[in-house]
Amino acid sequence: MYKIFINETPLILAKSTPSDALEKAEIDAFGANDKVLKTNYLKKKKLLHNYIDTLEKNPKWQAIVVFDDDLPKLWHDFQSLYRVIEAAGGLVFNEKKEVLVIYRRQSWDLPKGKIDVGETPEKAAIREVQEETGLNTIELGRHLIDTYHTYTHKGERILKKTYWFEMSTYETALTPQYSEDIEDAKWVDLPQFLAENPIIYGNILSVMSTQKKIV
Repeated sequence: MYKIFINETPLILAKSTPSDALEKAEIDAFGANDKVLKTNYLKKKKLLHNYIDTLEKNPKWQAIVVFDDDLPKLWHDFQSLYRVIEAAGGLVFNEKKEVLVIYRRQSWDLPKGKIDVGETPEKAAIREVQEETGLNTIELGRHLIDTYHTYTHKGERILKKTYWFEMSTYETALTPQYSEDIEDAKWVDLPQFLAENPIIYGNILSVMSTQKKIV
């Protein structure tokens, strides 16, 4: 299953009969909601164009779920409609098990950035966290999740894939990278932070939701 945020609305690409229990539960959670469109692909790329246009221009749906038996083909067709850019970032914990968040462009976020040519996602994630927060010593943990979101740049549709990793540090002092429009960086108790309903993007919430014992 692939979940792509388009204008903050999820477009989900899934197998007609999901074999993964968690994926099936996530799709079933939408229930019979009349604000959720569930449809079959039918191997018509024009339909994908239509769904993308709908979510970009008039997001009347809470989600669109597109099913197909051949998920790799569906994913390939979807990606062919975009220029794909890869990025990497980190969900960073300190010794108090607090999480590092940053405030950028009127939204709370996690440190991340574009992967340079020849760079691995792991190295890019550490570098971006260091650059955006001023941390020096970071221990790389497990791979958490990959997220996808789209945007338009100079008339071109972009699909950004971000690799996310769990990280830890004993450092506490933070220095926001103002040149990247980061106004603040701080450590938060994650459940308490989320309980305050901060302005935060859906893909970032997906990363935070990997911490089942915390969120």
